Amino acid sequence: MKKNLISIAVAVLVVVAATVAALSLSGCTESERVSHNVSKEADNFNVVRRLTVINCRSDKVTLQLTGTFSISKNKDTNELEVTCELPDGKYTKHFVYLNEWTCYTVEDLSGSNVDKYSYEINFLPEQIPGVKITSKD
Repeated sequence: MKKNLISIAVAVLVVVAATVAALSLSGCTESERVSHNVSKEADNFNVVRRLTVINCRSDKVTLQLTGTFSISKNKDTNELEVTCELPDGKYTKHFVYLNEWTCYTVEDLSGSNVDKYSYEINFLPEQIPGVKITSKD
């Protein structure tokens, strides 16, 4: 019975996800699809980028970070949240406070090889309520 419920839940999720993906991609231009895929690759730590923060009053660079990182802006605190992947597989998180005298730029240094037609759906069964994963070795 549990296996049937799990199968039904996964099937429903697949249909919903495929429908959402098809609808969301149908109205997009080619450049929007490519831009989305490049951003996703960068956020998955697959693109080498450079973040430069500049003091606009003095024209001085106040911070420069180069590597594979994910970046987002927290509008509530006016901070950049930068999560970096290190060579040993560990991650660090940095916060860059922005004010009226600072600006920043993010450069893509390595480029991205993305497919403009491709998308990926990942199901994480451990996130589905009521599903318990067991392994029999």
